[in-house]
Amino acid sequence: MIDTLPDTIRPIRYGDGALYLLDQRLLPGETHENRYVDAAGVAAAIRDMVVRGAPAIGITAAFGVVLACGAAAGSGRADWRGQVEQAIAQLAASRPTAVNLFWALDRMREVLASCPSAGEAHARALAEAERMLAADIAANRRLGAAGAELIEPGRAVLTHCNTGSLATGGFGTALGVIRSAWAQGRIREVFADETRPWLQGARLTAWELLHDGIPVHLLCEGAAASLLRLGQVGWVIVGADRIAANGDTANKIGTYGLALLAREHGVRFMVAAPVSTIDFDTSEGSGIPIEMRPESEVLELAGRAIAPPGSRGWNPAFDVTPARLIDAIVTEHGVVQRPDRERLVALREGIASR
Repeated sequence: MIDTLPDTIRPIRYGDGALYLLDQRLLPGETHENRYVDAAGVAAAIRDMVVRGAPAIGITAAFGVVLACGAAAGSGRADWRGQVEQAIAQLAASRPTAVNLFWALDRMREVLASCPSAGEAHARALAEAERMLAADIAANRRLGAAGAELIEPGRAVLTHCNTGSLATGGFGTALGVIRSAWAQGRIREVFADETRPWLQGARLTAWELLHDGIPVHLLCEGAAASLLRLGQVGWVIVGADRIAANGDTANKIGTYGLALLAREHGVRFMVAAPVSTIDFDTSEGSGIPIEMRPESEVLELAGRAIAPPGSRGWNPAFDVTPARLIDAIVTEHGVVQRPDRERLVALREGIASR
C-alpha cells in the first residue's frame, strides 16, 4: 500500500458528546461543521443531505444511536430500550435506498441487545460506532488498491456523483480507486459528471479531487456520450447505494445511462462499494426501493426557480444498472468480475471462511 495516498478529508467526527458533520450542502463555497446532540437532528441531517453517500449515511446513523443511548442514560427512564428503539426507527425512516443505513442500525441493535443499562449501552454503542468509522476508512483503502489494479495505465476515467471521503468515513469508494490509481500513475485524466440536481460532482467531487491535488475536468451528463466516443476513457467508475443479490446495482440517477453508453463505446464499467452494500435479501434490482425526492430540487437551483410556474418535476434519486452492464464490482474483500448471483455468493462464502 502506498503511504503517500491523497487522503486529507474527514466528514464525520465525534467529540464532547456530540456528532460533527461537514455540511455538504454548503460546499464548495463554505466549509462548515454542524453539531448534533440528538438522534432526531441526525435523522434530519441524513434526510436533508447534510451528509450523503451510503457508507457515510450508515456511520452517521450509528452515531445517531450513540446520541440516543446517551439521552436515554441521562433521562433515567426505566424504558430506555423503547426510547432508543424509537430513535432507531426515526433514523431508519430518513432515507430508504441506502442499504448501509439498515446494516448499521441492525449492527447497533446487536450491540445493545446484551446491555443491562442505558449507561452501558451508551459506552458500547460509542465504541462500536468508532470502530465502524475506522474500519470504513481502512476498508476503503483496501478497496481503492484492488480497483486500481484493474486500470490500464495511460488513459482517463469518468466518475459520477460523489463517492469520495464525503460519501464515506474517509478516502472513498470509487474516488478511493481513483485516488489509488492516480498515486500509482495509472490515470492520465479524471472526468466527473456534474450530477444534477444536487450537483454532487460539481460541488463535491471536483472539490475533493482539487483539495487533494488531483486535477479534474467537469462535464454535463449530456456530454458523456461524446466524451466516451473519443476513446480516451478506459473506465467508468461509480459507487453504489445498494447491490442486489444478482449484481444489479442502485446508484445515483444517471448511472444506468452511463453504463449503457460505456457498453456501446467499449468502455469498461466498475462499481466500487463495500461488502455491506450488497443486499442478499433483495434478489434483483426491481426489488430495490427507489427514493423520490421533492420536485423543487429539479425546478429550482440554489433556491431560485429555473422552470416556469406550473412545471412539474420528476426526481428519482437513484436508478438501477443491470449486472450484465457491469464489468467488475470491487469490494474491500476482493473483486467480482462479470458479477452475478453465483459470484457474489462465492464472495460472501469466501469472507465467511476466513
